[in-house]
Amino acid sequence: MKAHFSFGKNGIDVSVPDGFECQVIKSRSASGLPDGSPELDAALASALDSPIGCKPLATLAAGRKSAAISVCDITRPAPNRITLPPLLARLHDAGIPVDAVTILIATGLHRAATEAEVNTIVGEEIAAKYRVVSHDARVLAAHRTLGATRRGTPVFIDERFMAADLHITLGFIEQHLMLGFSGGRKLIAPGLAAQETIKAIHAPRFMREPLATEGSITDNPLHAELLEIAAMARHDFILDVTLTQDRQISGVFAGHPVKAHAAGVDFLILTSLQRLPEPADAVITSAAGYPLDLTFYQATKGITAAQHLVKPGGRILIVAECAEGVGSPEFARKMAGLTSFDRFLDEITRTSVEVDQWQVEKLALTGKKFNLFFYTPGVSKADLGFLGARAFQNLDDAIGAMLDGLPQGARIALVPEGPYTFARAEEPVAVA
Repeated sequence: MKAHFSFGKNGIDVSVPDGFECQVIKSRSASGLPDGSPELDAALASALDSPIGCKPLATLAAGRKSAAISVCDITRPAPNRITLPPLLARLHDAGIPVDAVTILIATGLHRAATEAEVNTIVGEEIAAKYRVVSHDARVLAAHRTLGATRRGTPVFIDERFMAADLHITLGFIEQHLMLGFSGGRKLIAPGLAAQETIKAIHAPRFMREPLATEGSITDNPLHAELLEIAAMARHDFILDVTLTQDRQISGVFAGHPVKAHAAGVDFLILTSLQRLPEPADAVITSAAGYPLDLTFYQATKGITAAQHLVKPGGRILIVAECAEGVGSPEFARKMAGLTSFDRFLDEITRTSVEVDQWQVEKLALTGKKFNLFFYTPGVSKADLGFLGARAFQNLDDAIGAMLDGLPQGARIALVPEGPYTFARAEEPVAVA
């Protein structure tokens, strides 16, 4: 069985030898609305002018002197080039001038966007005309103090966002390894939050909550926490979209930050959720290619998403280019020093939260339940601590190691689009 996987910018062919029961799990979605098509223009106009749960954007903007718009960074394929122009047009029609609009790249604790990336994120015309700035979570003085949530999370949000009269987020909805689904509130926290807030919402009390996982919003405490933070930041309006496998817009959801986002999640579940009749013995997955597989930090999302498709004790192989290496210095140090999952998980319950420990924590929680293998050529064995023993610089070697010892006929799931494929395996029915 051969399948073409998303990997870097060009993809890679993954081949599994004969003798196994292979199934390619492809993304399912609603039909796409072609870029530049009248149908897409109409969908955007309808969403902005007849939004879910609130007044039209132009009405909300009337009388406001300024607006701030939070957008995804380079690691997310959000179609800002398409969604920004009609939104900006309505702000200007309502009387907000170009120089009173700030577009903030919601980096969270990721690095700032380069000039070339800014052009990619918002488009060259908008980049040249508007104030486009990257958030910096590490400078506390650049944030406004908003108090604390009911659970005690200290809330600090980028002052440039808070200083505006109108607060808007622009994103897209996909499954997310901790928050259930991306979009909406995530563009405020962690997107525009100080590291003090980001650390608190990534503490073990949230990360180890079973419902803080992909596809879970109901009773997900992290989802509830971010909604509370977004409300404290006076989140006024969202424009979120869903995407097809080839990154066309399939649905547009605008309006009230909670109601519009919930409608988008419902649409995604209805149109995109794939059901497998039973868990696989092993999964070969990707990190969805560029830009998500730029770093090993982001590639872990492919691993955690795959856990919903494989039986307990099964095997997961992640295929990710990792052209920019491991990730942040903090994450890189923790990965290189990893000696066991249990030791790491125990240590972080007894120390204060450090930057990016949560991604190692999610990896460890998954690794305790499944056998992990890695084809991540942008990182070395030494970069991955004790996991380096299962990291390979040759794809065929990685596949061979993952398959070694599996019986003939074992079920292998191949997931070329990694975390962008929203799929679940049915739990086996117990026989009395």
